[in-house]
Parts: sequence; C-alpha cells; structure tokens
Amino acid sequence: MLRTKLLHPGLLEALGRAGHGAKILLADGNYPISTRSPATATRVYLNLSPGVVSVTDVLAALIPAIPIEAAEVMTPDSGIEPPIFSEFRALLENSTTALPLQQGGLPLSPLARFTFYDAASQPDVAIAVATGEKRIYANLLLTIGVVDPNAC
Repeated sequence: MLRTKLLHPGLLEALGRAGHGAKILLADGNYPISTRSPATATRVYLNLSPGVVSVTDVLAALIPAIPIEAAEVMTPDSGIEPPIFSEFRALLENSTTALPLQQGGLPLSPLARFTFYDAASQPDVAIAVATGEKRIYANLLLTIGVVDPNAC
C-alpha cells in the first residue's frame, strides 16, 4: 500500500513518464476529452457518475505528488469568474512549485474557451483526466515543474 493520497495506478504510471514542462488536463464532465486532447496523451477516466470524481478531488491528490509550475483555466465568454476558481486557488496555495510562490499562491492564467481547447490539444499534454465534475468551466491545465534536487 502506498502512503500518498494518489493511488490510481494508471495515473501514477503516466506521471512517472511525464517530465518538466509536460501538461496535465483535468476535465469536467462536459469537456470533450476525446476530441480536445491529443491522441498521444494518456487518458484516465475517473468519471464514475455525475459529481464523482470531481476536478478538485483529483487536484488535491496531485498537489502533494508533483511540483506545479503553472495553472491555466477555461474562462467563460461572459467574463464572470466561475466559483470553482476560488477552490483551485485555495488548493494551489500550498502546492510545491518550481518558482518562488507568489503572495496568495500560484496564479490561475485565464484562457478563453477555444484558446483553452487549443492549449489542451497540444502535444505537450501528457495526461488527460476525465472527471464527473458537474460544475461548468471546471477545466484546469497544469504544467509540471522541476523537482528540487535538494528535496529528494
């Protein structure tokens, strides 16, 4: 038995193959993962039923497992920030990063819907995780940072 929050064998294997600069797509239940993520990405299907498993559940398991260098979110055309963004910020506030942590944690970089789709379809997306997240605009694109050699 592992002693980490992250136990999913397929996700652990994919993370082991990914490196600095690789991206991880955490997709809500409405996200078209089969057409808006690269065919080369390892696809992990955690969408058991509506609401199970959520994007924030997956993010909470990933944070202690990997350094996160950047976080990009899909923003609605209306410009109104979805409530889940505050949850992303709260979780990312304590994440380990490759860069010195800014006041208030790792910033979320906003991308318009189709710009996000384009970014999530690039070959540097190594892992695409489908969730059962019911909240809209709950899509997150994480960039894996560098592991501090002094921390190992």
